[in-house]
Amino acid sequence: MYADVRVSLPGERSSWLSLLRPRLVISVLVIAALFIWPLLFNEPFAYYVGTMLSLYSIGAVSVHLIIRTGHVSMCQAAFMGVASYSSVLAVMSLGLPWIIAALLGIVASVLLGIIVAPIFLRLAGKYFVLVTFLFGEIIRMVFVEWTSVTGGANGISNIPPPFEAVGSKFAYYYFALVIALCCIFMSARLLRSEIGQTLDAIREDERLAACSGIPVLRFKVIIFAIACALAGVEGVVQAHYVRYLEPQSFGVIASLNLVVMNVIGGMYSLVGPLLGAAFVGILPELLRQYVHLQHILFGVFLIVAMAALPGGLVEAASRMADLVKKTFRGRSNGRHA
Repeated sequence: MYADVRVSLPGERSSWLSLLRPRLVISVLVIAALFIWPLLFNEPFAYYVGTMLSLYSIGAVSVHLIIRTGHVSMCQAAFMGVASYSSVLAVMSLGLPWIIAALLGIVASVLLGIIVAPIFLRLAGKYFVLVTFLFGEIIRMVFVEWTSVTGGANGISNIPPPFEAVGSKFAYYYFALVIALCCIFMSARLLRSEIGQTLDAIREDERLAACSGIPVLRFKVIIFAIACALAGVEGVVQAHYVRYLEPQSFGVIASLNLVVMNVIGGMYSLVGPLLGAAFVGILPELLRQYVHLQHILFGVFLIVAMAALPGGLVEAASRMADLVKKTFRGRSNGRHA
């Protein structure tokens, strides 16, 4: 009998070392910090902010997927509202379990997206922005006027939590965080696949992509439907967390905030909307002590950030990484000299 001796090849070593890429290490550390920090602090307000940041991340990623097709949607909050109201009414009026009601809400959002997407996605530039803006306002007005179902401007209150186990802010934070991580992971896998490469080709030159045999409109509709599903997830989870629904929560300002998150963070990297969600979500909380100037200061910060960093926070992080690399290389070269 010969001993089964296996010699690792240089290529295999590099494959193992590639798993220790800086991005992977940073991602693991960030996720670990997100899971650990609530155990170190007992602050309900911090749990609330963390939960809302998780939900903002889902909505920002949904807009990011549409941006990767070359469009900027101003109606994502409308799809959130459709899912929210559908889920809440299914639970409170029909008595369905939350998981079934949530699926119904998400499906309602996706079906609406599939209906309007072939019409909207034939438009480009400012026309697409304008049409989605008007569509979002139409949906909001439906929520306002359909008082027998939605409660009108008074909204719906006393919404129950999804499960008794997530009735506290502490537990709901982990509930929302796990859902957000799943949505982000699936979006990342999608963008790293051939579909993501096809989307980049469509965004760069739609006519050339069509001439290459790519069914451009079909791909756009699929991505739009996926984005509506993500918006539906955020709407469903947020409704049962806040436990109150009102039409104003799904207006143009909510959709605009999701777009701003992508612009601030970086429009062409999945990390961008996540950084933007953290920036837009945390900054107003830091300015709460300046109640009268809160909105003014927030607007000034946004203008300065967009003017100084056209590529978003991702560009700033990339510049810092390059600076650290150059500094490290300079020191190492100095030691060898």
